Amino acid sequence: MANRSLKWINNLRLTGQQGLWQMEISGGKIAALRPQPPQVVEQSDTLDAEGGLASAPFIEPHIHLDTTQTAGQPAWNQSGTLFEGIERWAERKALLSHEDVKQRAQQTLKWQIANGIQHVRTHVDVSDPTLTALKAMLEVKAEMAPWIDIQIVAFPQEGILSYPNGEALLEEALRLGADVVGAIPHFEFTREYGVESLHKTFALANRYDRMVDVHCDEIDDEQSRFVETVAALAHRDGNGERVTASHTTAMHSYNNAYTSRLFRLLKLSKINFVANPLVNIHLQGRFDSYPKRRGITRVKELLEADINVCFGHDDVFDPWYPLGTASMLQVLHMGLHVCQLMGYEQIDNGLSLITTNSAKTMQLKDYGLAVGDNASLIILPAESGFDALRRQVPVRYSVRQGTVVAATQPASSEIYLGEAEAVTFRR
Repeated sequence: MANRSLKWINNLRLTGQQGLWQMEISGGKIAALRPQPPQVVEQSDTLDAEGGLASAPFIEPHIHLDTTQTAGQPAWNQSGTLFEGIERWAERKALLSHEDVKQRAQQTLKWQIANGIQHVRTHVDVSDPTLTALKAMLEVKAEMAPWIDIQIVAFPQEGILSYPNGEALLEEALRLGADVVGAIPHFEFTREYGVESLHKTFALANRYDRMVDVHCDEIDDEQSRFVETVAALAHRDGNGERVTASHTTAMHSYNNAYTSRLFRLLKLSKINFVANPLVNIHLQGRFDSYPKRRGITRVKELLEADINVCFGHDDVFDPWYPLGTASMLQVLHMGLHVCQLMGYEQIDNGLSLITTNSAKTMQLKDYGLAVGDNASLIILPAESGFDALRRQVPVRYSVRQGTVVAATQPASSEIYLGEAEAVTFRR
C-alpha cells in the first residue's frame, strides 16, 4: 500500500448520490466520476473503497504545533485552567529548541495524516526575539509538503504593542515566510492598544499580501468586542474572505440587541470564524459559579446567518488541553453537542464544518470531489456523514493527489453469548 499511485477507485459512496461510484484519476486530478461498472479488473493502480463514503480531506484550521506534545513537561496542569496552563508552558518554553519544536510538530502532523487531515493552519508564537519556533516550523512546512499542506500564522502571543518590539518581530516573521498575520487584541494592555494592534495587523496584511487570522475575544468578558473592529477593517479593505476571527468566545455572552447589530456587519464583511469546541468548552466559564457558560461562540446563529464557520482543535496534548489524538471527528462530535446542532440534517451535514467550510477559511484551491479537483480525498467506512460521526469511524484511506498516504484497519468486535457474534454498531 505504501506510495501506491492510483488510476481507479471503485465502489465509492458520494454524498447526495445514489448507489456506488467509480473515480478515475489522471495526473493527480479527478478525471471522471461515473456509476460503478458491474465488472472491473482489480489491478495495482486500483483501490476498492468497499462501499465507503468519499469525502474531501479533513482540515485543521486552528492548531498550535509549537506547543503540541508538551503536556506534563515538566509538570502537569493540575487545575486544568488557562492560567496554570500559561505557567506550565512558561516552564516548558525555557527548554525550547529548534529540533525540539520540529520533532514535536512532526509527531502531531503524523497523527493528523493518519486521521485524514491534509491541510493545517498552525499558529506559531513570534513573541520571541530569536523566532525559534517560527524558523523550525518553516522547515517543517517544507519537509512535510509532499504529505500535508501547512499555513503558518505569525501569532504575537504576548501582543503586538504590549510586548517589546512586538510589531517588528511580527513583520520579520512575514519576511521570513509566514503565510498569515495574527493578532491577539483582547490580550493587549488596554482596549486602545487592542484596536491599534488590529490596524497594524491589517496594514501588514496589505503590505505583504497575507491573510489575517486573529485570536479574537477569547475571554468571557462581554465587553470584549474586538470582532467588530476586525469586521469593520475587513469591510473597509474588501478582504473579508481572507480574514478569520478565531475563538470569539465573548460573543457567547453578548446581549442580543448588540449581537443583532453586530451580525449585520459580520455579513457585510464576509469574514470567517473558527470555533475550537474541545478547548473552548473546558477553558471558558471558569470564573462562573452556576449556571456556568458554555463559552463557545454562536456557531448555530452564525451558520443560520450564512456566515462561514468551521471547527478546529486549538491544542493537542499540551498544557491547555492534555487530551487528543488529532481526530477531527472528535472535534466535530463535541462541537455539535455544545452548539446544539443535533438535528438529523445538522449532524448529517456536519462534515462540512471540518471540510468545505474550513477550505473556504483557508482559501484552498482545487479542493473538493468535482471533476478537475485534486484527487485528494478520504474514504470513511460509513454510509453517510451521520453514520461516520455516530460511530466515530477511522479514516480507512487517505489519498493525496492520487497516491495513498494513509490507511487504517477498522477494529472488529465480537461477543460471546453462548456463541460468537460480531458486533458492528450498525442498526
